Amino acid sequence: MPIYRRVALLGLGLIAGSMALAMRRGGLAGEITGTARSAETRAIAKELGLCDRVYDTAAEAVAGADLVVLAVPIGAMGALAAEIAPHLEPGATVTDVGSVKRAVIEAVAPHIPEAVHFIPGHPLAGTEHSGPRSGFAELFDNRWCILTPAEDADPQAVDRLRRLWEAMGAHIDCMDAAHHDLVLAVTSHTPHLIAYTMVGVADDLRRVTDSEVIKYSAAGFRDFTRIAASDPTMWRDVFLTNKDATLEILGRFTEELFALQRAIRTGDGDHLHAYFTRTRAIRRGIVEAGQDVDAPDFGRVKAGR
Repeated sequence: MPIYRRVALLGLGLIAGSMALAMRRGGLAGEITGTARSAETRAIAKELGLCDRVYDTAAEAVAGADLVVLAVPIGAMGALAAEIAPHLEPGATVTDVGSVKRAVIEAVAPHIPEAVHFIPGHPLAGTEHSGPRSGFAELFDNRWCILTPAEDADPQAVDRLRRLWEAMGAHIDCMDAAHHDLVLAVTSHTPHLIAYTMVGVADDLRRVTDSEVIKYSAAGFRDFTRIAASDPTMWRDVFLTNKDATLEILGRFTEELFALQRAIRTGDGDHLHAYFTRTRAIRRGIVEAGQDVDAPDFGRVKAGR
């Protein structure tokens, strides 16, 4: 039996598109409706059959839905919540997929009617690609989705949303929104900022070295460029809305970097070896947790295979 009668996807990019395909794979929604700001995106969603019906407006898309998913950039969520509020079905659940939670709650919660459940969420899954054509049903398999419900959230509504994510392949954890933002500043937000910075530095250097940085990119820099290819609008909003946690972790990163600079300058090989041994263990832990593969070249598929 479907978990939700009608699911409305507001925003039809990578995450929402993958949700649609995962729900279809498992028969988890009786009907899927959707909308996107761009007419081109709406047309592609229709072409791909992501939704049973694609509407021009969010108000039309949420009518009669018992689950509404906000899958737009974080900076647009408040205005979108205000737009759909008068059209939400009593008893429905509104959730989101944003990678920052406190700012989303502050922007969205004031617009949610009392008879509607608001359960913020964040699937920790994605690629560097964006848009409706980039989605695939397996995106959430064996990945984590974090829910940050308020203390007074309805337990049945939370459990229902949990069951949906689990049926789409994800593991579920619940935590406080502020803690979520700190954890993600460590595991996602600051690493992305560092990747953007390193690629930016290399771009400046490339002007001097006549494309040698591009031609001779080793695996480390290549991975930085993959991360730095992520959606610029999304990441702009992440850093503007999770600034406190990101700046805290950047401060810690700067301290660690200074310590490594000092070790290199003074020839302190023992410090470097001990540091790299400790960080190597983190990689092993990620592989053991099933969040990556311990295959040669990080499991990259070679051309021609």
